[in-house]
Amino acid sequence: MSTATTPAERVLHDCRDAWVSTLVELAETDDRIVAVVNDSVGSSKLGPFAERFPERLVNVGIAEQDMVGVGAGLANGGKVPFVSAAACFLTARAMEQVKIDAAYSQHHMVLVGQSPGMAYGELGPTHHSIEDLAWLRTIPGLTVIVPADPTETAQAIRWAAAHDGPVFIRVARMGVPDVVPEGYEFAPGVALTLRDGSDVTVVATGTTVVRALDAAELLAADGISARVLSMPTIKPLDEAALLAAARETGGIVTVEEALTSGLGGAVAELLVTRHPAPMRFVGVSDTFAPTGSVSWLMDHFGISASGIATAARDVLGR
Repeated sequence: MSTATTPAERVLHDCRDAWVSTLVELAETDDRIVAVVNDSVGSSKLGPFAERFPERLVNVGIAEQDMVGVGAGLANGGKVPFVSAAACFLTARAMEQVKIDAAYSQHHMVLVGQSPGMAYGELGPTHHSIEDLAWLRTIPGLTVIVPADPTETAQAIRWAAAHDGPVFIRVARMGVPDVVPEGYEFAPGVALTLRDGSDVTVVATGTTVVRALDAAELLAADGISARVLSMPTIKPLDEAALLAAARETGGIVTVEEALTSGLGGAVAELLVTRHPAPMRFVGVSDTFAPTGSVSWLMDHFGISASGIATAARDVLGR
């Protein structure tokens, strides 16, 4: 399938709305569910949850290491904690607790990284969360999810609530359109083919999926047939879909709102040992992302329809 609307016609949604409405819905029928935050009730959009379940929201203040530790303690006591904070602080400040308290201990807890990537724009490098995918995919036993739209966000939250193990979910602040088809069901390690193609494969995740679809339209105008794979889980990857793409198309382009050692590195590690294929990486290179508006930053790093199309032409030698 391909996107049916032009960029100007699209309705954009904040995935945080889907996250909190789903959390409230789940908590209505499961009194084990609690929320733990770092003085971020507003930016996590947890107001409706706090109103409905004031006794089930724990605000630890600006203390992210404590926040993950409290979440682990609640999990150890039989609760299902959703630990929510800006992705940059949840990962960078509390990485040891994510590693030990959540992953090593294999607690049933959901780490919710809010406003990831470069969503904070003008707040600059301290608030950009571009390293998280590269960091987190190295941690054994941690499922890493990057939903592409509100529907996938809601389904990922539901799946994580039922999954007996630690999960990290990126929840986008940046407005995104609906991209997954009606009837779609999220499953970890399963990619979604949003567009068939035989010349090149674009593997995208999160907010970049719609940009990959737009790039495929640009490439089609040049006679290049681009397959678009939406990859909602960085860990586990859909190895079968990636190996098929390596066999059946002339090259692979990975796209992410992160350092290219996240999704790109994971795909490259798989293919180099199983089926080497020409690759190009679209995302943030080995640098700190500067200060600027979200749209400027995305264009600056080529995370755009034209930038992705250029990478696809390059991998094909065109």
